Amino acid sequence: MTLIFLRTAIIFITLLLIMRLMGKSQIGEMQPFEFVITLLIAELACIPMADTSIPLLYGIVAIVAIFILHQIVWLLDLWILPFKNVICGKPSIVINKDGIDEFQLKKNNLDVSDLIESMRTSGYFNLDDVYYGLYEANGTFSALEKQEKTYTLPVTIIEQGKMIDNNLDICKIERDAVNKLLKEQNATLRKVLVMTVDGNGRVYFQQKGKPYKILHIKLGYSW
Repeated sequence: MTLIFLRTAIIFITLLLIMRLMGKSQIGEMQPFEFVITLLIAELACIPMADTSIPLLYGIVAIVAIFILHQIVWLLDLWILPFKNVICGKPSIVINKDGIDEFQLKKNNLDVSDLIESMRTSGYFNLDDVYYGLYEANGTFSALEKQEKTYTLPVTIIEQGKMIDNNLDICKIERDAVNKLLKEQNATLRKVLVMTVDGNGRVYFQQKGKPYKILHIKLGYSW
């Protein structure tokens, strides 16, 4: 037991020193390569702590080797811009002046619901509350907000060509009313990227590959 305690203490001190040398990004928002390195270090630290048959030096050398590789990648990232783009990636603009950019969403393995969730987390409840929205290389969502935001709670009615019947019931909107709106916009259900409606009947409507529109629909009740 004493041996395991001492081995764990040594690995702990080694890890603490290495993480401090790696910089503040290791305890904040990490780039993809930093996340991979952190996972590797955690795995390498566990093996010599749990298995006393493995020389402690092996674990320490492996952790130091990962630190050296981190510094090499960091220097290449700092000096060579194309290398930075390959290793860390680039920000993706998913909302522009025309609305949601479906191509950029798919490129980042995201869908409309992921975007809406990210916006709510950042304090934006309507898709047109921002001029531009983007996902940074580390996965965080950033936005250039509009001065006048719409302080209402929208509900998604159509998402990527599919009508959400449960939300229709919540809003007390008849399916026929939605079909009428689609007909007025010369749109079919499959061509609609997203449609949301708030408690005042204000509709955010965007077809795939087209700019968004702000419309209005009659509600069974307001919220």
